[in-house]
Amino acid sequence: MTDQNITEKSGWFTRMTSGLARSSEKLAQNLSFMVGGGRIEADDLDQIEEALIAADLGPAVAARIVARLAEARLAGTIDMARVRAVAADEIAAILAPLAKPLLITAFPRPHTILVVGVNGTGKTTTIAKLAHLFQEDDYSVMAAAGDTFRAAAVEQLKVWGQRLSIPVIAGKEGADAAGLAYSAMEQARASGRDVLLVDTAGRLQNKAGLMEELAKVRRALGKVAPAAPHSTILVLDATTGQNILSQIEIFREVAQVTGLVMTKLDGTARGGMLVAAAEKFGLPIHAIGVGEQLGDLRPFNATDFARALTGAEI
Repeated sequence: MTDQNITEKSGWFTRMTSGLARSSEKLAQNLSFMVGGGRIEADDLDQIEEALIAADLGPAVAARIVARLAEARLAGTIDMARVRAVAADEIAAILAPLAKPLLITAFPRPHTILVVGVNGTGKTTTIAKLAHLFQEDDYSVMAAAGDTFRAAAVEQLKVWGQRLSIPVIAGKEGADAAGLAYSAMEQARASGRDVLLVDTAGRLQNKAGLMEELAKVRRALGKVAPAAPHSTILVLDATTGQNILSQIEIFREVAQVTGLVMTKLDGTARGGMLVAAAEKFGLPIHAIGVGEQLGDLRPFNATDFARALTGAEI
């Protein structure tokens, strides 16, 4: 690893730790009954389990951590640092098999990525950040403004496109999203683009309607390239809390989700929800976001996330 790569990794870990500070502090507050070291008893383990659940890690994850702590209790003293370390190890073990970078593998090009999620989760900004990541790897990118009923989303994606110097295929407000996706796919192929990112609507008021629209978009892409879309990414807003689980449930059903991106981890104390979601659904986690800047979305690293979330020493 070069000095530059080491510096970039260190800088991202610092930003991620800062972004997850509220989540880490929440865990510490919930464990505030633990003072110093010494032998902990069964009642203490119950309290620790409750504290971990209150930190949004979920009952199953909390139970795994407490089981490890019960073993450690028999071996010697336990203090806050030990609890954090054990929690980090267990969280990393859960997340590591799911930490998968979003690879560009489709041939012939473009590798087509359908981006789905509830309106307001940051889909459009996430598309821009993903485009930036791909550009850093020397991939050529095109975007399609498929959330055709929200003029603000279309305009926002156009602005990002200008900033990143990538073409954005857009239609009139209310245009047929499937037709737009088909046109974008044809243009991306004709121009030799490596990646096509397709924005979509996220209206949950009518699940059947959303399912039908996304199915039409998928069929339209498949007419140009039978394997498209090659990836379907669900964008989650960390500030949503427990609703994240129901969103995954719905979009997994309506959109055939292949992986997750979680945004806005810096704006909440509920970063533990990513762990609960991972344990429940087992979907790949491609990237996380901890800020508004282009560089604030990066590929997901399970160990770094677990350490930043728990405040454990590296």
